[in-house]
Amino acid sequence: MFPFSIPASSILFLLLLTFQPVSSSQQPYKNENFHTSKKDHSQKMSSSLLFDITLHGFLLWASMGFLMPVGILVIRMSSREQCGRRLKFYFYIHTILQILSVLLVTAGAVMSIKKFNNAFNNSHQRIGIGLYGMIWLQALIGIVRPKRGSNTRSLWFFIHWMVGTAVSLLGVFNVYSGLFAYHEKTSRSIRIWTIIFTVEISLISFFYLFQDKLEYIQKQGVILGNDLVTPTDQVLSPNDKQKELNTDPC
Repeated sequence: MFPFSIPASSILFLLLLTFQPVSSSQQPYKNENFHTSKKDHSQKMSSSLLFDITLHGFLLWASMGFLMPVGILVIRMSSREQCGRRLKFYFYIHTILQILSVLLVTAGAVMSIKKFNNAFNNSHQRIGIGLYGMIWLQALIGIVRPKRGSNTRSLWFFIHWMVGTAVSLLGVFNVYSGLFAYHEKTSRSIRIWTIIFTVEISLISFFYLFQDKLEYIQKQGVILGNDLVTPTDQVLSPNDKQKELNTDPC
């Protein structure tokens, strides 16, 4: 019926040639979709991780880099108050700031445990886990505060002051180390944030140290025009001296 016959092997070879372009054209398309979806997923994960890192840093800065130092500054201001409403006001403000600080640092700790890879192979993570424990210890010490005049009040005050000072100094240091860790993780510049935080801590430290000298400065005299009036420059009569001795215990 046909003038010539085609071997079965030739027919199979032609069929393979026919379907080969179709399958080869679809395979790169599938591979391209796979790599594209994988790349998009990676970008979404990195942006989510970046947000978590930023939020973690903000919480820890607000806690140990701002609220806690300001709370110490407030209670320092109450040292010149003996009693009354102002002393209670300073105490309540100090307590509120420290409670907020503990809550924020706890939220940051929970976030770091859930979201980050805690290998504890750097100083930032190691100091951070120690700070979490010290902050809660300080909170418990504040809760068991004995009354003024009790035998254990002096020991309690010394421990409370030591732990609070250590937490504040380590907290400030860990904020700096966290900024450097953020830079290494994201390759983003931290120059402006480092400058702002340094200015903030410098101002708080200045006011903290200035409080010791404020009363001394106020007693040095008052400048009236070009004349400096000090207690040693005033000439007092014997009666005035007697009145001063009776009214001024210093």
